[in-house]
Amino acid sequence: MSVDHVEALEGAGEGETVTTAASALRSYAVAPGVRLNVRSGPGTGYGIVRVLPEGARVTIFCQRPGSTVSGPYGTSNLWDNIDDGEYVADAYVNTGSDGYVRPRCA
Repeated sequence: MSVDHVEALEGAGEGETVTTAASALRSYAVAPGVRLNVRSGPGTGYGIVRVLPEGARVTIFCQRPGSTVSGPYGTSNLWDNIDDGEYVADAYVNTGSDGYVRPRCA
């Protein structure tokens, strides 16, 4: 992970700084009872690289549009990048939003 900025905090000793990420990463729950396919790209036409077990949580690094999928959390064309070259359909991830919760993938 890259560091987005460095900031000095009040109360830190002289010359001390604390490094923080500008947009903190968090994990999101996959829909209950679902074994979720992880694909090599943002769509159902991409190959399955692995399957997440029931009860999995994912960290979303970025999101991009792809093929439309219907799931427990609605119908969406958003795909969540959870690792290098690994995407899951956002319709199966409880992000609490129908839109982007992370930056668009480059």
